[in-house]
Amino acid sequence: MRAVGSGMESGLGGSGAIIALREMARQGATRADTQDDSVPGIGHYQDFETIDWVREKSRDRQRQRWLRRQRLESAWGMLLSVLDSCTGWLILTLTGMAAGALAGFIAIASDWLSDVKEGLCISAFWHNREQCCWDSNQTTFQARHTCPLWRNWADFVIGQPEGPGSYILNYVMYVGVAVMFSGLAVMLVRSFAPYACSSGMPEIKTILGGFVIREYLGAWTLLVKAVTLVLAVSSGLSLGKEGPLVHVACCCGHVFASLFPKFRNNDAQQRQLLSAAVAAGVSVAFGAPMGGVLFSLEEVSSYFPPRTLWRAFYVALVAAFILRAINPFGDARLVLFYVSERGTWRLPELAAFVALGAFGGIWGVIFTRANIAWCRCRKNTRLGHYPVTEVVIVTLITAAVSYPNPFMRGGSAQLVSELFTDCGPLRASPLCDYLPVDNNSTNVTTTIMPAMLSSHVTPGNGISGMSAASTFTTVMAKTIPPTVPPTNEHRAGPGVYSAIGQLALALVFKMATTIITFGIKVPTGLFMPSMAVGAVAGRLLGIWVEQLSVSHPRMLPFSKWCAPGADCIAPGLYAIVGAAACLGGVTRMTVSLVVIMFELTGGLEYIVPLMAAIMTSKWVADAFGREGIYDAHIRLNSYPFLSNKDPPPLPCLAGDMMQQTPGRSNSSSLVTLVQEGLTLQDVQDIVSNSRHNGFPIVVAPESALIVGFVLKRHLNLAIENARHHQEGVGPHTTLSFSLHPPWAAGATANGNAENGAANVLKLQSIVDFSPVTVTDETSMDIVVEVFCKLGIRHTLVTHNGQLLGIITKKDILRYLAHSSCHEPPSDIFS
Repeated sequence: MRAVGSGMESGLGGSGAIIALREMARQGATRADTQDDSVPGIGHYQDFETIDWVREKSRDRQRQRWLRRQRLESAWGMLLSVLDSCTGWLILTLTGMAAGALAGFIAIASDWLSDVKEGLCISAFWHNREQCCWDSNQTTFQARHTCPLWRNWADFVIGQPEGPGSYILNYVMYVGVAVMFSGLAVMLVRSFAPYACSSGMPEIKTILGGFVIREYLGAWTLLVKAVTLVLAVSSGLSLGKEGPLVHVACCCGHVFASLFPKFRNNDAQQRQLLSAAVAAGVSVAFGAPMGGVLFSLEEVSSYFPPRTLWRAFYVALVAAFILRAINPFGDARLVLFYVSERGTWRLPELAAFVALGAFGGIWGVIFTRANIAWCRCRKNTRLGHYPVTEVVIVTLITAAVSYPNPFMRGGSAQLVSELFTDCGPLRASPLCDYLPVDNNSTNVTTTIMPAMLSSHVTPGNGISGMSAASTFTTVMAKTIPPTVPPTNEHRAGPGVYSAIGQLALALVFKMATTIITFGIKVPTGLFMPSMAVGAVAGRLLGIWVEQLSVSHPRMLPFSKWCAPGADCIAPGLYAIVGAAACLGGVTRMTVSLVVIMFELTGGLEYIVPLMAAIMTSKWVADAFGREGIYDAHIRLNSYPFLSNKDPPPLPCLAGDMMQQTPGRSNSSSLVTLVQEGLTLQDVQDIVSNSRHNGFPIVVAPESALIVGFVLKRHLNLAIENARHHQEGVGPHTTLSFSLHPPWAAGATANGNAENGAANVLKLQSIVDFSPVTVTDETSMDIVVEVFCKLGIRHTLVTHNGQLLGIITKKDILRYLAHSSCHEPPSDIFS
């Protein structure tokens, strides 16, 4: 380095070197700006194309250089630079506000319509059942779960709220209204916005990976998605609104970003905003802003720089604040199934939590494979031609089976809320129907405890709560005879056993309906049904462990940590852990899921059980395949998404799988262009007869030295633009792709530069003169890393500086599909 510096100083001098370097930088910037702004349409991507992240980053750097020059030249340029810096934060603010407001509207409307299936409020028909009972002054504590102002449909029609005829009428109304809601939703989706169906998460992952799907994030899709999501959730189908809310938030981000040229004209910059918008969607779905940020980082985004992290944090905060201000549930909570912290857990219970994790992993594998098989059947048979009929039939079956089961009648969110909550004095659930304590028998709580405490506490010498607990424990250990069995107030009664049977049926039916529902042509979220499956399994396991501790109080490990009469087991905690395990098994989420569940419950004590269950769930599911439900649907729909999560080892070199240049192999040949000498007719013949989307440019036909790379679409645009705006462009016009053509140097020396370029079409502006290259001896593992990290669409393969071939993103996807024993779909790898 010192020798190089000395040479520069000796040849140019200190100040001369600085001046020369500044002039070179100015010329380079000018040349880059000239190349960027040449042909209309260059830099914009067509539908179902993959963006070039490197090119988009280069264009943004050119824009930043232009802003810096404007800032130094005038006060207007300074103001323009400040406004440019603020546009991103303005878009994020608008996105967070819109996402929070829409989430509040969807929550309020879906809660009301869900209750409309069962009846109406006579005082205000726009109130749901809970709001209707708030206004009632006739509700007593004993009848706190009944409300005179709320009437079912039988009471409205025949004036009899109860009885066999009333039950049948309410049943028919419940099923009919559910079918009406889902039918209206599917017709709106089919007629106005086909992209508004399903969850949207696979498509969001693909879009953030660089794929272009026009109108998927448009304003019309946003409107239809919000309306039909309310109808789909209200119909009682086995779906949730959490996944579609991410799609809604991304639509908001895209609509607002399209208003500003900085993001409208740069797809890479726009995708960074969409990554932040994902955090807003999860924030309003679960009331978990930090979980939303981690979800975007872990599960969805392919490119997540530090700036995007701060943006995601900010927009998630704004969205949660707006939703909290709306207060859709009237209890100062962000979600319907929020639960408060309860008692602690014991170390032996980790075995049960790990078992729930294993169940969640197995359920994730079963669900993914069964749902993909069902969706493939829908896609490849006549079933896919009748989406309205399919939705109506699925809704009819779901509603008909759900109504007789009280745990399924209210939907997935209410089921999860019911199972997460432990029993208390204000709950009248069948899950809390425990046998009363017999006051005539020897009872620790009502008979033994007062007598023992009276012998240790004298009048005038009371004890505090903590002292009383300590005294009670000590006295119990010393004075209770071994022949007196300790009793427990949580011995199951008939209601608990009836609820167990109903939950078991609900578990089986929930599994089946979730498999066939996810993917139908209405907005279908996956988070809530998966959590419901896990919550039911966890609650059943929790009840079993609780009753085991009651029936065998001296069995290990209960005798060590379960005091007589104490609440040793919290079945609601098992439901929380089971819900997290099943959701983790289906989506393969880990860190973000733990944080989401932590924010959902507000209990620091539950982090270790959640981590144990979620990690077990992922390990078990990964043992059968590393593909989660979203990645499986990406592959099913043939989206060109290249995941950066642990790609399989590829035991080959770049030279083994490249598309080779002519004459080197009998495999698919790569078409090249020479930098000088080709006529317009020659290039058109090459382009029309080639199936490739781009062409490497070499020095000469006999030389494979690389000059650059040009895209087929850009070449067609440049030629068409020249024909309309330049005179003398015809079939015999010579094309030049070189930065320094030989005719320019010769003509300049003779003083005839204009004559030398008279019949030459200069296309330097559309050429990429710095394409990514690898050698033929480069390992394919490194090549895949290059594609993932840089987001490129192709790379050229060289040997000793000579062009050998090209590797495209489709080549990588085809090879990965074959290596994973998946046959690649023909429409994407053709």
